[in-house]
Amino acid sequence: MKVTKTQALAFGILLIISLFATNAVRAQDHEHGHEEEAAGEYDPVGTVMHHIADANEFHVWKGIHIPLPCFLYAADHGWTILSSGKFEHGHKAIDRYVLNHGRVNRIADPAFPMGEVHIEGVHGHKEKMMVKGKEKEVEVFYAEHEGKQFKLEKSTTWDGGMMGGGITSYYDFSITKNVFTMLLAALLLILIFSAVSQGYKRNEGQAPNGIQSFFEPFFVFIRDEVAKPMIGEKKYERFMPFIMTLFFFILFCNLLGLLPFFPGGSNVTGNIGVTFVLAVFAFIVTNLNGNKHYWEHIFWMPGIPAWVKTILTPVEVLGLVIKPFSLMIRLFANISAGHIIILSLIGLVFVFGNNGTNFGGGIAGAVIGGAFTAFMNLIELLVAFLQAFVFSLLTASYIGAAVDEGHGHDHDHDHDYKHAH
Repeated sequence: MKVTKTQALAFGILLIISLFATNAVRAQDHEHGHEEEAAGEYDPVGTVMHHIADANEFHVWKGIHIPLPCFLYAADHGWTILSSGKFEHGHKAIDRYVLNHGRVNRIADPAFPMGEVHIEGVHGHKEKMMVKGKEKEVEVFYAEHEGKQFKLEKSTTWDGGMMGGGITSYYDFSITKNVFTMLLAALLLILIFSAVSQGYKRNEGQAPNGIQSFFEPFFVFIRDEVAKPMIGEKKYERFMPFIMTLFFFILFCNLLGLLPFFPGGSNVTGNIGVTFVLAVFAFIVTNLNGNKHYWEHIFWMPGIPAWVKTILTPVEVLGLVIKPFSLMIRLFANISAGHIIILSLIGLVFVFGNNGTNFGGGIAGAVIGGAFTAFMNLIELLVAFLQAFVFSLLTASYIGAAVDEGHGHDHDHDHDYKHAH
């Protein structure tokens, strides 16, 4: 098989990216994995989960971080607004807030002094705790100050921490890695679509050129292969802006997540909070535009015996939630799985090299892991486009079902029924 210069160049670029990713993981593991290094053990699960999680700063290289703005609120103190760099990577507490492996946590003990306080570091310990009536071993983090250990609260979430092990005393409205990447994706889309719009105005009646010609096949594809077939010729134009926004926003977030260096590397659509919001938007747009025919077939299907309706109606009502829920889980699981696989392949360097004690094993791990990582980057590039397409396609199909009048289908059904009897 003849390999072209383009193919060789593409493979070389991917290999370089995989090496960058390898060094990034090694640097971050050195920065954030002090407990594992002290024990002489590499924790692949902990390392992978750390890297797919969100953070309040970008880790560029060993010792090089890009801080992000933090907006923190606690009922007993008020607002604390600062840069994450002020925490000195886990060596300073400010108003009882500390940076724990890239994420802001709050010290639970109200006796801990307010203001800026130097701490010796943040450490995690395995402890047995009762979780949902069962005793489990969980990792609990403590901030060390003047020889004493102060327990940290869990990270705040959109639900106030109720889904993550208890209600927290603070709320984190910070610009995290994921939020920064979403804002960057939105800004890029605004700039690109503004340029494309100007191109259409400038080249009206002429063949597209420049950036307009690059993006036009995407527009035509979404219109002809997604919107028209799923929503219908008469009503698709109304929903095109929403479908296009979903497709390109998910696509750009996915592509930025494939970059192993700043401003990429964030696991945006692999964050279930992000996919949850996208699914909620799909749910709202679909059901707000549902017509009489749509709701009739959900709550009381025509032509069906009453006793069957008592069974089907709860199923149809449940389907209103199951459809967007499936959108949320599908996107979250596929993107997260790709990141986990790539990070696991990179981790072969440490596993085969036995944490640096086996040089030959480390080289073997680098060769095997690098080759498979380059291949997986190609697969992930395909998945980035595919998942954006699937999410848009299924959303369009749900909208199409909601706005479909169904006259032709019902007429054919009644005609066939009468003819048979």
